[in-house]
Amino acid sequence: MERDQVAALLAGSRDYLSGQEMSRALGVTRAAVWKEIEALRRDGWPIQSSTRKGYRLAGPPPALSAPYISAQLSQNNLFAGKVTVEPLVDSTNTRLKAQAAAGAPTGCALLAEEQSGGRGTHGRSFQSPKGEGLYLSVLLRPRLTKLEDLLTLTGWVGVAARDAVERACGAPAGIKWLNDLYLNGKKLCGILTELSFLGESGEPDYVVAGMGINMSQTAETFQAQGLGGIATSLALEGYPVEPNRLAVCLLEALDRLNRDFPAERAAYLERYRAHCVTLGRRVSFDGGTGAAAGVDGRFALLVAGDDGQEHAVSSGTVKML
Repeated sequence: MERDQVAALLAGSRDYLSGQEMSRALGVTRAAVWKEIEALRRDGWPIQSSTRKGYRLAGPPPALSAPYISAQLSQNNLFAGKVTVEPLVDSTNTRLKAQAAAGAPTGCALLAEEQSGGRGTHGRSFQSPKGEGLYLSVLLRPRLTKLEDLLTLTGWVGVAARDAVERACGAPAGIKWLNDLYLNGKKLCGILTELSFLGESGEPDYVVAGMGINMSQTAETFQAQGLGGIATSLALEGYPVEPNRLAVCLLEALDRLNRDFPAERAAYLERYRAHCVTLGRRVSFDGGTGAAAGVDGRFALLVAGDDGQEHAVSSGTVKML
């Protein structure tokens, strides 16, 4: 689509581009370029023009844009050129899993402005209102030597998401075991990592990692959803963020994760432990209650149980008391 191509050229240049340069790059007339630029302007893109210099993008577009996001990524980024933005999907994870099963390559990234059936862990629903959160899933086919490495990937994604949020807007988010992000004691982000195995061999096929980050919800919004005092957003905590920037920071962090996995486990474990807000808290888990004392090398939560036993919790629901 020429409009997306024009948008990508503008987004990928830090200087002005002449109409002639753009028409030559795209193999179309200057009139065709002008037509698409005017259409982008009507959509709210902040495009500056100069008689002698041409056109320049003065800032991010008014909404999530796949061409803009891809243009901000380095050419060797796993997700560059494979970003899709949809106005509405049932679930970014569900949609991307279907694409993966049909043979989609590693590095596909799907973002949605709204989800009608957002999913969390343990079959829970995830509230996904339009324009208030960032809903993103990525498809990975990790290089793997041991299955136990793959089972730690959820913890890795938590570290990557936390790092990306802080880089995008400065928010000092923490990780609530296993894979939620918390800010000032309230839930900011849910993460759902789903694995698929080949039916005949039982070998790993792909991983879809999805996340929903609350960006602009108000206290009134959460009250209406029954989440008052439980959930928060970046804007509500004083860390507003432009959605395209947050998306770029996430895809850069996930690209680093893909390159680091599984060799850099020790480094990710160190960062996970440093930011895990569950440690030192009393918790309840499927086996009882106790104090969260540590995270082991497989990202399992070590709990000093009230029964006098140490429990390594690797699945199930853990609540901070």
